[in-house]
Amino acid sequence: MDESQRTQIDTYLTHLNGLIRRGRQVREVLAADPSDASAIAATRRWQEDCGVTINQLSGGSKAHWLARSFSQAFLMRSAEGHAVEGAAPAEIVQRLLDVLDQAVASISQLDDAPAIAASSEGPPPRRFEFVHELAIRPVVEQAYLDGRRALEQGDYDFALLTSCGILETIVTDALEHKGLAALIASGAPPEKISDWSFETRLIVAERAGLIRGGCARLPAVARAYRDQAGAEGNSTTATISERDARVTGQVLHVVMRDLDPGR
Repeated sequence: MDESQRTQIDTYLTHLNGLIRRGRQVREVLAADPSDASAIAATRRWQEDCGVTINQLSGGSKAHWLARSFSQAFLMRSAEGHAVEGAAPAEIVQRLLDVLDQAVASISQLDDAPAIAASSEGPPPRRFEFVHELAIRPVVEQAYLDGRRALEQGDYDFALLTSCGILETIVTDALEHKGLAALIASGAPPEKISDWSFETRLIVAERAGLIRGGCARLPAVARAYRDQAGAEGNSTTATISERDARVTGQVLHVVMRDLDPGR
């Protein structure tokens, strides 16, 4: 698997884990009070976000096993085995969580093929035209929209993790395009870029002149975002503040301008 495919997979895994975390939160609230209006609204938004992601992962095909599993999650079975509408909200959330878990497992097992078949609907987004790997553009575009929505809704953990995932993806894309030989000449370590830490990628990109010094503002929790994302379900995971999430988003915008001076 080449670096662009690995980056694509890592971006989707970060996004899926964020959706799973949000789903667990709404499931707990719905289980306690199925009539909670705010929880019902949050659940609908979450389901819509899940639908967009599943559509991308299934290449827009309703016949894809992942798309079928998503649709079936909204149905419950009668005693005779027939599908009937009316499953409880918390039950639907749990079924969708199971579908997301299946998506994570499937993507994690890929070793020699692209992670997704991105939907071909509409023209490529212009926000990330500077990204060299075409397959990554729709991925980071959707992640960007999801991150902004999460920030507006007060989900600062998801917003920060998403911004960091996009930041690492676009910086890695720029590093890959520059080439390892040229980067080593600028003082980069001789290991493969895929073996570099998030911090190393940022430092090398700055030394190579790909980005400027905007990453100096990154909060400590953002620099350690891989650990944060990997601590899913760990109660000791630090809570991310609104300020950290917003500053990280600002740094992302600065780096986007660095990589695309014409923006």
